[in-house]
Amino acid sequence: MKVGLFIPCYINQLYPPVGIATLQLLEKLEVDVVYPSGQTCCGQPTANSGYESESIGACHNLVENFKDFDYIVTPSGSCAYHVKKHYDIIEQIPEVVKVRESIYELCDFIVNVLKIKNVGASFSAKVGVHKSCHGLRGLRLGSCSELVGESFSYMEDLLHEVEGVELMQLKRSDECCGFGGTFAVTEEAISVKMGKDKINDHLQSGVEVITATDTSCLMHLEGLITRNNQPLRVLHIAEILNSQVANTKS
Repeated sequence: MKVGLFIPCYINQLYPPVGIATLQLLEKLEVDVVYPSGQTCCGQPTANSGYESESIGACHNLVENFKDFDYIVTPSGSCAYHVKKHYDIIEQIPEVVKVRESIYELCDFIVNVLKIKNVGASFSAKVGVHKSCHGLRGLRLGSCSELVGESFSYMEDLLHEVEGVELMQLKRSDECCGFGGTFAVTEEAISVKMGKDKINDHLQSGVEVITATDTSCLMHLEGLITRNNQPLRVLHIAEILNSQVANTKS
């Protein structure tokens, strides 16, 4: 099984430790993982801003870099969703179809391809899970509260097995944080209010660390937390799953 690691531009530019943690975690799980150096953005920011046709070059570049891998793994639910669902804007030649079918968000890959739930991590904290919209309602990484059916969450499956983690239950566990890409720019007031509501839910639930599959959501929440001097930390789930520290509160 040959795996290509796709590190989105967001993580590459602003949160490189998340990319490093993802690589180290996959290597610990004995995955044959390769980082294609020619990769760039998947095209999601451009497309989401209404310039879908201008993102076609980025789409072709991603396909060219990852077409030969059995699986493509990314620590970003929104990017995985964009490739799977929105690469219909380019010709559906076999290479494109293969890439669209082969890309996985990190937790989805570990749980459903590797069939692993205990990655051998330790992290001492009360953790609140933020279920990002693309991952939850797009990739179905967990169950949605508005649907009648069996409850599940790939993120929580993995976190339950992390030594020292106490998962805290939120009142509105699958509510949007308000980021929404360029929505946070064009609808700033609404975005901020949604983010503050989300943070208050975590605070009222006794959370110490907020985690998610998307650094974009975490950046939005971290900005509000910092401005309001609130007692919360944010960490991408890859950083928690890669942790071997018994006490990380200090």
